[in-house]
Amino acid sequence: MSTQKPKEKEEEYFARLELEKKKKLIEQERGRLAEEEKKRLQELHYMHCPKCGSDLVEIPYKNIMIDKCPSCEGLWLDCGELDQVVTGEDSFLGGMLKIFK
Repeated sequence: MSTQKPKEKEEEYFARLELEKKKKLIEQERGRLAEEEKKRLQELHYMHCPKCGSDLVEIPYKNIMIDKCPSCEGLWLDCGELDQVVTGEDSFLGGMLKIFK
């Protein structure tokens, strides 16, 4: 049998509820700050060359847009674009792949 009085149990219960509520608020604040930081970094780096930091220019190539750096001449592809360039029907690499399949 517990030696705690009902009032002590009640206070402990409400203290635990308050602690859980504070933990939840802290987690929500962390998530909000993480999202803000992610957005800030994206705005800072979006369409900038990862090599030299210059602004990238989009150039059309077949049905995709390739990001090109006018300073260092680097070419950058977004997710999935390399597959489109390599496996395209009329690309050199696409033709080579057909030979070896």
